[in-house]
Amino acid sequence: MASQDWFDKDFYKTLGVSKDVSDAELKKTYRKLARKYHPDSNPGDTAAESKFKEISEAYSVLSDKEQRSEYDQIRAMGSGARFTAGGQGAGGFEDVFSMFGQGGRGGSGARFQQSGNFEDIFSMFGQQGGGFGSGRFGEPSGGYRGYGGPQKGADVTAHTTLDFVTAVKGETISLSGENGKPFKVKIPAGVSNGQKIRLRGRGHPSPDGGENGDVVVTVTVRPHPVFTRDGLNLRVTVPVTFTEATLGATIEVPTLGGDPVRLRVAPGTPSGRVLRVKGRGVESKKGTGDLLAEVQVAVPSHLDDAAREALERFHELEPKENPRAELMSKAASGR
Repeated sequence: MASQDWFDKDFYKTLGVSKDVSDAELKKTYRKLARKYHPDSNPGDTAAESKFKEISEAYSVLSDKEQRSEYDQIRAMGSGARFTAGGQGAGGFEDVFSMFGQGGRGGSGARFQQSGNFEDIFSMFGQQGGGFGSGRFGEPSGGYRGYGGPQKGADVTAHTTLDFVTAVKGETISLSGENGKPFKVKIPAGVSNGQKIRLRGRGHPSPDGGENGDVVVTVTVRPHPVFTRDGLNLRVTVPVTFTEATLGATIEVPTLGGDPVRLRVAPGTPSGRVLRVKGRGVESKKGTGDLLAEVQVAVPSHLDDAAREALERFHELEPKENPRAELMSKAASGR
């Protein structure tokens, strides 16, 4: 910011606060405005981005006691005041430096010529045209993309391993923080392996009065011996016998944490066919999935003599078509 802007811009008005605003109320007001106009909340909105710069600029000055004091003293000279070359009239160089112990024309032995300007004055303070305080006007003190304002505190990372049922159903668990103290984490229903849960404001404090960082918990989900996840759907492989698949049958299928359901296997059902049970999948805020039961024909590994003889008779009677004929044809033609 050019130094002249300390006369031109009313930082109190920019933030909508009175000149006697407390530090706590100033911070509260800034955070509210920052959330409203933050570029992340207004993608592509140049007006909001410009407003965010203005409020960050104002807060960076008013939140610093020394800069706020200097700003108030300069503003006290009058709204719209300008430095003039020469010593006549109000608002001249002598008036400015008398405020900071410089005296009049003879106070420091320095005299300003007609060509002197506002930047020349501040070069006496080693600011190279900048303002009073620890930083130059217009230069960021941190914050979002260099726009100024307080920085957010650092995030804290944590990890937790959940069993499959807890991840699907959701639960509130306790984790140990960096300081050894436990803290609660609400695991939402349907959390998936590798998902990150963010607890806003639970991380490290800001170094300059900004928002606290977050706690970011990475979730690992142990596999289930029967069920797998497919989005919000649950999958289960269900073995059926050769005769059940061939002649048809009603079978029982397990559900996650509930009673089994009965499904009808149609005659002639092949391996790989999926039977759907509506609403018995993962329940979450995004919706409710289904249970997908994939049929797998189980081949017996041991047969007694009677069963073998029965199968041999069936083999003599079954259709003499080759179930691999279409496969071989497509492999040969490439289509």
